[in-house]
Amino acid sequence: MSLITKPTIYGNQRIRCVLPQRIVEYFQLDYSFVNPEINVESAEVKLYQKLFPLKKIPTLIDIDYKTGKQFHLTEVIAILYYLLEPLAVEKKDAFAKQIIGSSLQEKTEVLKWLSFVNSDFQFPLVNSMNQIRGTENYNKSVFDSNIAKIESIIDNVFTPRLTAYTYLVGEDITLADFFAATWFLRGFGFIWDKKWAQKHPAVLRWFNTVSKHEFVAPIFKDFALLDQLPSPVPKKKEQKPKKEKAPQASKKEKASKPAEEAEPAPEKKAKHPLEALGKSSKFVLDEWKRQYSNQDTRPVALPWFFENFDPSEWSVWRVDYKYNDELTMTFMSNNLVGGFFNRLSGSVKYMFGCLVVYGENNDNGIVGAVLVRGQDFKPAFEVAPDWESYAYTKLDVTNEDDKKFIENMWAWDEPVAVDGVKKEIADGKVLK
Repeated sequence: MSLITKPTIYGNQRIRCVLPQRIVEYFQLDYSFVNPEINVESAEVKLYQKLFPLKKIPTLIDIDYKTGKQFHLTEVIAILYYLLEPLAVEKKDAFAKQIIGSSLQEKTEVLKWLSFVNSDFQFPLVNSMNQIRGTENYNKSVFDSNIAKIESIIDNVFTPRLTAYTYLVGEDITLADFFAATWFLRGFGFIWDKKWAQKHPAVLRWFNTVSKHEFVAPIFKDFALLDQLPSPVPKKKEQKPKKEKAPQASKKEKASKPAEEAEPAPEKKAKHPLEALGKSSKFVLDEWKRQYSNQDTRPVALPWFFENFDPSEWSVWRVDYKYNDELTMTFMSNNLVGGFFNRLSGSVKYMFGCLVVYGENNDNGIVGAVLVRGQDFKPAFEVAPDWESYAYTKLDVTNEDDKKFIENMWAWDEPVAVDGVKKEIADGKVLK
């Protein structure tokens, strides 16, 4: 138990985890975030596996700093209210009180919608999405049945309410709207397109209104209606364990074996687009990573890099997070970088770099320098779903200013200059 030293929320990038995280960020609550699917051998994740054998997410651990006693909580609706209720009651936060319900009737109405969306609406939606993504076997009758259930709910529950009212509960926006809209975001990503949206103007008006609210706007920043719906894809079959070799058949027996009994050829793994560039003829990435890890950065490693760097086969890019104004706690910003780097794991054999968090709580930013095989950043970065949250600028190692920037980003020993103001590096991550 002592491994957790501050309140912690375990979660990942799934939609049910985004609102607890957003509450913590928006209200600046003192919680750490841990993705239990990353660094599974870490002490924090092992503790999660022990305490929560069902491995549910999101999961919350709170700590009474006076007694050291821990409180464990699962289920997203319970976690949402656990985070918001003290803000509304103890801290008298007007917005928190509004979104959970200002009266008993409003509060129970909000809970009604949360429960409804989390069960009746979510189940057929998730099943449909999984069949489209190929994580569940496509079954036309099951798929069509789920789509029909979703349409019935929208036509008979959401549309009548949203035709007569702006929001789902009362006259103000509430947690019911935010929670439902996050699930509609998933629907718009898989089963509804522009044509569908035109046929449901009340729902689209409500969704656009909710998604632009400052509380949840970062969640919806990349939203765009689909021009065309994706088709369901068959689920990839799991490879069966190899059977022990049977006695070798004669050529005659082999010839008589029916064609349908022949074993299918193994599926070829898709190649990374940068593999086509081949190995670098001069600059060896693994050797550079060894230099960086084992040698003093300024006096030894960096001179080695610039001496051996081959600009014809490699490029260096300045990487800036686009939404620094939305960042709050520095540890959260660093967690954001860590998540981004984890999602770049498919390209790590073609990359090296550092992103640092500069500044202080409620006034910080993310910037760094990343080495990439080839002359285009996109093939290396686009393996991460959130790669477009960053801006990429090519650097010239022969330019003294660019060279100095690279050195500072990889050495971490000098402040970051932002609009002429020097800001100390608070934290950072290395991609290697």
